[in-house]
Amino acid sequence: MPQNIAEFRIIGRIGKITAREKVTYVSVAANYNRRDGDDWKTDTLWNSVVCFSNVGPQVEAAGKGDLVHVTGRVRESNHGEGNEVSYRTELIADTFSILTKAEAEHS
Repeated sequence: MPQNIAEFRIIGRIGKITAREKVTYVSVAANYNRRDGDDWKTDTLWNSVVCFSNVGPQVEAAGKGDLVHVTGRVRESNHGEGNEVSYRTELIADTFSILTKAEAEHS
């Protein structure tokens, strides 16, 4: 039977890792090239990925500047009542792989 799914895939560099009690947030930069007249420019977009214990060991081994490949699911959530409702789109990691360590590139 077909499934309805919302998935993501990011290959990018880690900017920041914020560990909380039961969850870790990893900020991952992805670069996109765009044409600007006759020139090409690169736009860097930051993505906040939510990591639970299923990818915990991989996240613990990662550091700022590492090139990573992250896949997972997209989840929409909301909080509040009436006119005070705020919405958030979360990227929940299902897989987290370190492709290249940052210090290995400088050796």
